[in-house]
Amino acid sequence: MEKDEIHLRRLPAAAPWGPHADSEFHGVDFLPEDLSEASEETGMRVNKKYSCLPAEEKGIHIINIRAIEDIGYDQHESTLLNSLSKNPDADCKYGLYFRDGKRKVDYILVYHYKKSSAGKTLARRAQQNDASVRSTKQDQPLPGKGVQLEMGDSELHMDYHEDDKRFRREEYEGNLVEAGLELERDEDTKIHGIGFVKIHAPWNVLCREAEFLKLKMPTKKMYQINQTHGFLKKINSVIQKITEPIQPKVAEHKPQTVKRLSYPFSREKQHLFDLSDKDSFFDSKTRSTIVYEILKRTTCTKAKYSMGITSLLANGVYSAAYPLHDGDYEGENVEPNDRKLLCEEWASYGVFYKYQPIDLVRKYFGEKIGLYFAWLGVYTQMLIPASIVGIIVFLYGCATVDENIPSMEMCDQRNNITMCPLCDKTCSYWKMSSACATARASHLFDNPATVFFSVFMALWAATFMEHWKRKQMRLNYRWDLTGFEEEEDHPRAEYEAKVLEKSLRKEHKHKETDKEKLTWKDRFPAYLTNFVGIIFMVGLTFAIVFGVIIYRISTAAALAISSTPSGRSSVRVTVTATAVIINLVVIIILDEVYGCIARWLTQIEVPKTDKNFEERLIFKAFLLKFVNAYTPIFYVAFFKGRFVGRPGDYVYIFHSFRMEECAPGGCLMELCIQLSIIMLGKQLIQNNLFEIGIPKMKKFIRYLKLKRRRSPDHEEHMKKKQRYEVDYNLEPFAGLTPEYMEMIIQFGFVTLFVASFPLAPLFALLNNIIEIRLDAKKFVTELRRPVAVRAKDIGIWYNILRGIGKLAVIINAFVISFTSDFIPRLVYLYMYSENGTMHGFVNHTLSSFNVSDFQAGTAPNDPLDLGYEVQICRYKDYREPPWSENKYDISKDFWAVLAARLAFVIVFQNLVMFMSEFVDWIIPDIPKDISQQIHKEKVLMVEVFMREEQGKLQMLGTWKDKDKRKGENCNNHSPRLSRSHSGSLSSCHSYPLDV
Repeated sequence: MEKDEIHLRRLPAAAPWGPHADSEFHGVDFLPEDLSEASEETGMRVNKKYSCLPAEEKGIHIINIRAIEDIGYDQHESTLLNSLSKNPDADCKYGLYFRDGKRKVDYILVYHYKKSSAGKTLARRAQQNDASVRSTKQDQPLPGKGVQLEMGDSELHMDYHEDDKRFRREEYEGNLVEAGLELERDEDTKIHGIGFVKIHAPWNVLCREAEFLKLKMPTKKMYQINQTHGFLKKINSVIQKITEPIQPKVAEHKPQTVKRLSYPFSREKQHLFDLSDKDSFFDSKTRSTIVYEILKRTTCTKAKYSMGITSLLANGVYSAAYPLHDGDYEGENVEPNDRKLLCEEWASYGVFYKYQPIDLVRKYFGEKIGLYFAWLGVYTQMLIPASIVGIIVFLYGCATVDENIPSMEMCDQRNNITMCPLCDKTCSYWKMSSACATARASHLFDNPATVFFSVFMALWAATFMEHWKRKQMRLNYRWDLTGFEEEEDHPRAEYEAKVLEKSLRKEHKHKETDKEKLTWKDRFPAYLTNFVGIIFMVGLTFAIVFGVIIYRISTAAALAISSTPSGRSSVRVTVTATAVIINLVVIIILDEVYGCIARWLTQIEVPKTDKNFEERLIFKAFLLKFVNAYTPIFYVAFFKGRFVGRPGDYVYIFHSFRMEECAPGGCLMELCIQLSIIMLGKQLIQNNLFEIGIPKMKKFIRYLKLKRRRSPDHEEHMKKKQRYEVDYNLEPFAGLTPEYMEMIIQFGFVTLFVASFPLAPLFALLNNIIEIRLDAKKFVTELRRPVAVRAKDIGIWYNILRGIGKLAVIINAFVISFTSDFIPRLVYLYMYSENGTMHGFVNHTLSSFNVSDFQAGTAPNDPLDLGYEVQICRYKDYREPPWSENKYDISKDFWAVLAARLAFVIVFQNLVMFMSEFVDWIIPDIPKDISQQIHKEKVLMVEVFMREEQGKLQMLGTWKDKDKRKGENCNNHSPRLSRSHSGSLSSCHSYPLDV
């Protein structure tokens, strides 16, 4: 047979020829069985959508077609044609199964290919030859592969890179077939230029890989889960009845009283497992995981080095690889599936009050994603008591604001306290009573209850961490992960490429190579770039914050020139609000920039495995985003108003800008404004608006592109898409790092500066209620189904949470001690108060200044702005008065307050740390009932194997006894046996005597 011929199968005589058949086949003409009776009316066209069914099953015989030109596909050697079914997509459930409707699609590979114009006509020159089938491996194409084409001279010259990619795909797919997978190709899709390779893992491959991966699978053995008794059982039943309306209506969420014993799968011990339904023994999540492991392990060696699926994706040989969703999630005629159930009971805002069906989430998405949503659910639940206590603290401040003596003294118009100017020249003297509103508002967040709330939140953080560890252990037991240990992951594509490059250099120099690996010397330039890059980014953040400080100072001076009293009174609020908004915009922009920079810095390090890459990326991204989000807050909390100087000797920036001071009521109110706006702004804009708006925008853009590419055949366009086509149009899964990151930053807002903003847990709770359903909807409806990854914990994020919890204790101690007036009030109350009350506290915290001591050119331009001449003005500090011998020196009151502040920090920190460690110690990491169940499983497993061994010994003993008895019977026969006994004698000798 010549090279340019193609084997196609003819229909038998009983095939349904006629106009109806022509509607089913289009693209290639082929001939009837009897060429003498052939005519154009009886010619049929072959559908270009290919089938995996063997040709013999379709009643199609082979003929030869020579010189088919301009069909619009790359050149291939042969093809298998479709069956004659009128609706071939119905059997395969529109892409969920192979074309035979029996083999389930476990994974999809997507690639781009060049396709010539569909408007070119086919050259229909056919020549009949003997029917034959190529049997060699290299001549067996994938089912559905394109036909052998003889292109015109203009199309024979193909792009070298496209040709190379096609060769790599052919070799890689051949290796996948050798590994036991079954493949089927589909290039006749509505997405022009995109080809799909469907992958199915047969039963023997699933068993083999499950054994390699040590997957724990349920056995036939079932055992009773320990149940509570007595009073606890009654309480649990009452709780179940009360919480029944908020339980999701899924089977996996119902409380179970029995559990199947699980054991790592073994082909030798298949009798232990419940294989009554082999189709559902390995669910879709497990099947896709197994196929992905094979894809990572299988290599393509047509290049000088081997390439796995990650390398092939990185080099553009394949454009995407993903498992399929179970089906559609909306519509009246949609068959029930886990995706639809998740959409109804989890990924909907209407069920925000319900518990999450975590077991179903794990079943569909895998353990790693299941643990994320479980952690997010526990965190959100724990925010409920924190929110309640925060609301109580806030209401306490509201209730006692009229009884707060310091704020009452500041608001009293009879206290004629004249304050020194807030800026040079343009600012004039002002009355303390004008800051009444700020003082009253400060009391809402700066009261004795704030200290209690800080201690409570520190203990809350420790309790949350312990509660999560216990919840994690319960999930590990329920998901059969108790004995799971993560194994060494496959090297990343970039790492392999770097090793190859190093090997080639060494081979060029020394003509011999050993197995190479990257050392610290190879990575030193990347490490140096990382260090310099991170320092530069941190410095950039500080510079931006410094720029905002300059803006605050200059804007305050400019607004102070305003002639209207209302304008001058609102200077502080205006400057603070606008500066915070600027900070928020900068934080949101830099967050996106820092995320990209952290990824780039991690990529140039070339980590060996995906796990190393993820951990290094998380560390860099968290460091940069932490500095970006909290630097403005740290400035207001600990630096603003600390290095101001005093009237007559102020500290200046660039010799012209005077450092800004705190309000008379302290900087805590400004800290509260800064924290609340940044926290709420990030949650509203970055977490919610971006997560909702950007995917919607991308989806709309994809819709417009597809509409522009619409096929001219309207009927073809309106045909229902295959499942893999629909999933290809979804967004690829980008990992859980962004999801965790926004929650960790929020956890910092809730714990680090909670002393200044008791309502932070409440706003975090409201955000998370929406966030859970938003993330759920995104995973179910907008993202391609991610590969299920096994994990027994949340990884490095737990250590970051613990670090934030420890840091929160220290920061809250300093906020209470240095930012609020809590310590100065205590010192005044117990050391300086004459009558044991707070009367006179405001006057005690103010120092006096003689206006004649102003430096030249810094005195107010309008000293009579208040209507009288000012000789002594007041400022907030502990300094000696101008009539003292050591005027304007730091007074002993300052040292007393400083000593009290430092003592409070030490006592608070150690006390709270001790209480947190006590909570950690008193709450066991593993619940007692779970440890008992784990021990029970081990005992039951030993019993199962002991019974199996005993059964084998008994069976062996029975066989030996039978052999012994038969041997004795044979020995008892005399040599002169009758002819009738000869049969029994021969049967005796047919058994060997093994005694």
